[in-house]
Amino acid sequence: MTLSNSLETLINSTGLRTESIEELVRLTIAEDLNGGEDVTSTATIPENQSSIAEFWNRKSGVLAGVPIVCAVLEICGVTDYEIKHNDGEFVPANTLLLSARGRTRDILLAERSALNLFGHLSGIATLTKQWVDAVKDTSAAIRDTRKTTPGLRELEKYAVRMGGGVNHRFSLADAALIKDNHVLAAGGVAQAFKLVKAKYPHLPLEVEVDSLQQLREVIEAGADVVMLDNMSIEECRAAVEMVKGAAKLEASGGLILNNAHAYAKTGVDYLAVGALTHSAPVLDIGLDLRME
Repeated sequence: MTLSNSLETLINSTGLRTESIEELVRLTIAEDLNGGEDVTSTATIPENQSSIAEFWNRKSGVLAGVPIVCAVLEICGVTDYEIKHNDGEFVPANTLLLSARGRTRDILLAERSALNLFGHLSGIATLTKQWVDAVKDTSAAIRDTRKTTPGLRELEKYAVRMGGGVNHRFSLADAALIKDNHVLAAGGVAQAFKLVKAKYPHLPLEVEVDSLQQLREVIEAGADVVMLDNMSIEECRAAVEMVKGAAKLEASGGLILNNAHAYAKTGVDYLAVGALTHSAPVLDIGLDLRME
């Protein structure tokens, strides 16, 4: 099966790439079948039996991945479905999210792949929303990192957006981020900054510093964005006073939900939160089958 035109339009409207979604879904289903067939369904379910599948969230949260679920259904042969709630919506527990009708075997083939992706992405969106809410009375934005699951970066960063967060760079090629190992290899933070600027003058450039002295050096060199690595709340406040708006500042390291507001109130522009993608609990979503 190929994706329908209407689903391709929906996926494209989210900013995701249809071809990458289809490739991922096919890989996921192939992994589940492992070159064989669903032996349990083949043995127990008549080939032409049809049923209705309902996706329900067992806990409240923010949705992300509805178009991905639809892609899994379509590729498994289930094309008759109805979306009840869309990505980015906060839904209370026990809400009907999506229903589908089709061959029972096809539905059960789609079930685990759909739920794995749906629950994972909605978990990221839900956790991101908690962080966003924690700093909502400040000017700080919640930003993700490259600490993503291999192969799922595009989707995980999409889920962050659905939760109200903003994305950092997607790859090593689309922006430069000078970190401590670059500083060590280049012979100093200011030197590393100058080398990157000379080589890639038009790329966005962020510099990581771990002291106010390093911050002073990169600001004098002309840095536009600086990551404050593992600095205390007091140090972040001092950094904001030092920079006085000459550069964007991002707090990173040592951040938890309980101190997010305090860090945001220092005046930094971003909080970098790797946990959004590497430690988000899965949102509990299940599929209930009904016979027609």
